[in-house]
Amino acid sequence: MAQRFLILEDGSAYPGIGFGAGATTTGEIVFNTSMLGYQEIITNQIYHNQLIVFSQPIVGSIGIAHDGYESILPTTKGVVVRDVTAISKNRQRSLSLDKFLKQHNIPGISGIDTRHLIRKLQQTGTIKGSIVDVADDHAFDQLHATVLTNQQVAQVATPRPYPNPNQGYNVVVIDFGLKHGILRQLSKRDCNVTVLPWQATAQDIINLDPDGVILSTGPGSPLDLPQSVLEMIQTIQQRMPLFAIGLGHELFALANGSEVSPLKLAHHGANHPIRKIITNEIIYAMEGQEFVVNPDSVNRDRLITTYVDLIDGSIQGLRHRDYPAFSVQFFPDGAPGPNDSVDLFDEFMEIMGTRE
Repeated sequence: MAQRFLILEDGSAYPGIGFGAGATTTGEIVFNTSMLGYQEIITNQIYHNQLIVFSQPIVGSIGIAHDGYESILPTTKGVVVRDVTAISKNRQRSLSLDKFLKQHNIPGISGIDTRHLIRKLQQTGTIKGSIVDVADDHAFDQLHATVLTNQQVAQVATPRPYPNPNQGYNVVVIDFGLKHGILRQLSKRDCNVTVLPWQATAQDIINLDPDGVILSTGPGSPLDLPQSVLEMIQTIQQRMPLFAIGLGHELFALANGSEVSPLKLAHHGANHPIRKIITNEIIYAMEGQEFVVNPDSVNRDRLITTYVDLIDGSIQGLRHRDYPAFSVQFFPDGAPGPNDSVDLFDEFMEIMGTRE
């Protein structure tokens, strides 16, 4: 493995050792504080066009498992770690992290002082970076000249409908960058699922006569999606049960008159404490959040805040007062964990059951 460099747009450079693909890559740098689940994180489509810095010092020790994919084709731009290992005692392992990244042309770099880097990112917020062979002026010029797309959803969401058949409730999932963990939870509850592209209209959904609709997770800014998406939500929430997650939660808030703005410091990790307001219960959940609903903009005659983050007080859940529609910012599917909030899928099932 050859020496490579992680360079940042503020002019700093971190020498390290390359693994995975040998490609040169550029993306936004974000850090994730999860101790486990690197495969689920790397394959999560919310990290499209981003370089992921892992705070966990050793990554790769359990290889790649068949049941750990959150998407078939990961689109993250790169992986930054303190140390990578191919040693594994996991009986489910089919290949190492190094080989997995090579298969998908994703570069990685190890030997980085990730603690120092994360402290820097906590001060600067999300910035651009590149994994390169040589940290010279040309590499920095290329980094500064690179313009990252704001069409992330269109690049990762399915272009065509597809089924995930079963015998239970008919559920339509709108794909903005779908986590497979959502499909697993619906499969456990025997739901007959149809996944639709993000451009689906309200009439497209109504034509399928679903018992409920899920707005999936996804990458990028909700402000970059067209007004037609909000109009679809406004129509559907009046007609049938709706459950929105991640990016879907942000779109649900916008569709109901709230404002959404970028976080200075993104939330990425599985150790976020969240308070359920109605019971005062504390849960821990996986978050992958770069935008937040402005609490002062929420119309209290229309929406109720159901969950808040205990670290910064940000809104983590909303419920409509008049319609069977609710949302959460965090990931309740338990992939890779925690599983504290998987009962939200049971709640969704109960709401669909009351409308039979």
